[in-house]
Amino acid sequence: MKRTRREALKVLGLSACAAPLLARAQGSPPNVVFIITDDQQQASMGAYGNTILKTPNMDRIATGGIRFNEAFTATSLCAPSRASYFTGLYPHAHGITTNGDGPQFYNGPGLPRSKPTFWRVLGEAGYYTGFTGKWHLKGRPEAEYVIFPWQGEYQDPDMIANGARIRMRGHADDAVGDISLEFLKHRPRHRPFCLLISFKSPHRTWQPAERFKDALKDVAIPLPRTLEEKLEGKPQAVRAAEMALADMPDYQDRVPRSLPPSERRKRNLELMFKDYYRVLMSVDENVGRVLDALDRDGLARDTLVIYVSDNGFFLGEHGLYDKRLMYEPSIRVPMVMRYPGKIAPGTVNTRQLVLNVDIFPTVLQLAGVPVPAGLHGRSLVPLFSRARVPWRDAILYSYEEYPAGHCVRKHRGVRTERYKLIHFWEQPEEWELYDLAKDPDETRNLVREGALASTFTALKARLNELRREVGDVDPPGPRPVAELCKDGHAMGFPQGESK
Repeated sequence: MKRTRREALKVLGLSACAAPLLARAQGSPPNVVFIITDDQQQASMGAYGNTILKTPNMDRIATGGIRFNEAFTATSLCAPSRASYFTGLYPHAHGITTNGDGPQFYNGPGLPRSKPTFWRVLGEAGYYTGFTGKWHLKGRPEAEYVIFPWQGEYQDPDMIANGARIRMRGHADDAVGDISLEFLKHRPRHRPFCLLISFKSPHRTWQPAERFKDALKDVAIPLPRTLEEKLEGKPQAVRAAEMALADMPDYQDRVPRSLPPSERRKRNLELMFKDYYRVLMSVDENVGRVLDALDRDGLARDTLVIYVSDNGFFLGEHGLYDKRLMYEPSIRVPMVMRYPGKIAPGTVNTRQLVLNVDIFPTVLQLAGVPVPAGLHGRSLVPLFSRARVPWRDAILYSYEEYPAGHCVRKHRGVRTERYKLIHFWEQPEEWELYDLAKDPDETRNLVREGALASTFTALKARLNELRREVGDVDPPGPRPVAELCKDGHAMGFPQGESK
């Protein structure tokens, strides 16, 4: 039975009022507000230098605390990345390596009990926990929840409130903001809380709120340096991926196929770019509503606020859209956090390589809760100071959703401060090697450069070493054949829909 918006908020509010109360004292553990967006490129935030998109509320978190410049996801795909944030484990360990097979994917069991989420651990320690927005995993959150079924809709979205099907009026981002404020309003006053706020934006297909539909109308967008890249020297696996901006289906009613590819590419980019930024405007506005509520209720000083995205996104770089490939726009994520008294305002970490798996141990350490053994992440707390501390020298990446929409073959890789090695490990085996210091746009594949033979060998060894460290020892899978990978629409995804 579907319920009204008012009834939906009652479901959450009444449940909260019924929760048992635990006494809080001065110096008690922090509240936690964890905010995650979907497909937000790191550069699409003012705090990371964006001068077109105004994000004053996202920036409030960064300027009030710390910004990590070298923040990455262990896999650039929604469900696996989210599960890594939530469990502190790489995808091969938590078991969610793909997005699944559509809405039916979410009817199965959730993450196994042996792979707890950080909010479940906090709940067992006495926290009151809630989750709202895009869940995108099997089962249901082990918390009070109001979530979208599967991807959710941008306008008048259906949601599931603690098991009850409901309809929210208006834009999805505003619905998530409303529910977040309701959680804060009805929370038990004498318990620390952990609230996860998961926005649908800026996931395809972008549908801005009415108040932002004409924003940036007369703004000239910047063209990526690599927009017209021919992908020469890159593996066939990259050139065969169905992510070409010129062929993007989202705006085919406004960008005729009769136009030359270069013109289609530019027109699609302008339409995508502005819609992508417009939906982020509603995210920023609702982040501001939550931050204002924390200020108004006197909670800000005792609350850890974290803002991240599940993965990045191509906005025309290499002539592409979507994510998945192990290039910088796809794997870099925004990661900012604020905790007054523990993190000095205006702190910027410019060098350490940090990952989505690091959030779990960070939250638990700050909460004073024992961190379970066997996690792949490391607490970021030592990086809050400007002192140099020992840290990882490389990160491991993997992508395994093939065959599937966008036809991106399985690959894994290692990224150090300077170099990146990418391995398409199923047959035909292919490699990419980039010197990020000399080629930050990743346009020149150096894998056949004899002068870097020793670097290539060392990076291959480091890749294998990192895999052994985290228990990723599965052998390569079966040899793929071209017939396995079909156009995303033929595989059952709605036109313009990206998983």
